[in-house]
Amino acid sequence: MSIGELKPARQSLPSKSTAQMQERHQGPAITQAKLANGLDIVIIEDHRSPIVTHMIWYKCGSADDPPGKSGVAHFLEHLMFKGTRNHPQGKFSRLIAGLGGQENAFTSNDYTAYFQRVAKEHLGVCMEYESDRMKNLVLTDEVVGPERDVVLEERRMRTDSDPAEQLSEAVQAALFTQHPYGRPIIGYAHEIETLNLADAFAYYSRFYSPGNAILVVAGDVQPKEVIDVAERFYGSIPAQGGLPSRFRPREPAPRARRLVTLADEKVEQPLHQAVFLVPSYCTAEPGGAEALEVLAYLLGGGHTSLLFRTLVMERRIAVSAGAHYQGTAVDDSRFYVYAVPSPGVPLETLDCGIAEAVAKIASQGVDGADLQRAKTRLVAETIYARDNQAALARWYGASLAAGLTVDDLFNWPARIESVTADAVRKAAFWLDGRRGVTGFLLPAEPGSARKDAPSADALTN
Repeated sequence: MSIGELKPARQSLPSKSTAQMQERHQGPAITQAKLANGLDIVIIEDHRSPIVTHMIWYKCGSADDPPGKSGVAHFLEHLMFKGTRNHPQGKFSRLIAGLGGQENAFTSNDYTAYFQRVAKEHLGVCMEYESDRMKNLVLTDEVVGPERDVVLEERRMRTDSDPAEQLSEAVQAALFTQHPYGRPIIGYAHEIETLNLADAFAYYSRFYSPGNAILVVAGDVQPKEVIDVAERFYGSIPAQGGLPSRFRPREPAPRARRLVTLADEKVEQPLHQAVFLVPSYCTAEPGGAEALEVLAYLLGGGHTSLLFRTLVMERRIAVSAGAHYQGTAVDDSRFYVYAVPSPGVPLETLDCGIAEAVAKIASQGVDGADLQRAKTRLVAETIYARDNQAALARWYGASLAAGLTVDDLFNWPARIESVTADAVRKAAFWLDGRRGVTGFLLPAEPGSARKDAPSADALTN
């Protein structure tokens, strides 16, 4: 998620918290605190209903997987549900279900998060469990082996059987030749097969500690009460010392345009996608990420965008088109452009159309009215998005776990408003074809299957 979906504002609060934010337009109050063991706490008040969302974010993800062990962050996420001595496997899940609550977890490139959504009086139950499994996870080979098979099956179902996912994986690998963002979050199958108990515990011991975590609580709560309960459960965990290192090789400057083509008999609708290496909010020069955010909206943000108007409405060579800036990342990130061709239109024609639209912005700039409309809508969408309590918790957690600050979020609307037409024009130069990878997804031609290719059964057994 991009920080463009957040809009906090600040106000001081004389309490144990170090800062509090009060959003304009009757938005929620945001309180920050830090425990002695290093655990960061973010509290988002939402008193509309007696519900609370409890999330614990670890600043580690697939990009922190050791070489040759891709998928271990996601694998450990699965194993974290296998229980502790105080909470055997399944006990907490049954309890949350019995309370009418929800729980789950997810892994991304830069973070792993675990969450529960329950009635507010059960917040302490969630903290007791999460703090317990932060340092007291119990694993055995009898548990690890079957769960590894579950992950392998998940990969077969979501990636190996889906041509679009296979293409996306190949495009990412071509874009990031050195940086671990090029590896799939779930991992490569041949490396998942090697993951074992020692790998899981090594990753767990390295990254799962209060000093490397962020607690986000959103809902009908009072900040002081949340901090007191957090101190009771999380505060008892000893500090681990210095933060774990996150070694990521820097991606060299790309110099050659790359094309990845995948043809498969399961493909019914061709697809064009292009991904460009661009700065993130954490790595861009001041104002650069905001300009890329506005550029993405102008280029592919809905039916009024340049791509939709030119490719779909005017030239009728596409049935849909769009763009997206993945700005929330620890390191340099991605700018996506996609289009689905009209029947009979070659993907090469779409590729030229997209390049022409980008070149037009780079050479001629953007219309002032279009620019103001894009900025207004971007900021407005952040206000509308705040209506979802769980989404708020997730957006704050993801941004902070990637290395941004509450001040970054607070100042984001003003920075968007300050983006100029010239800044957007300059941002378009990041979409140079030499900085990107183009992916073509195509139906397989009749009789094009290789005779020496392994059968489907051989691939899945």
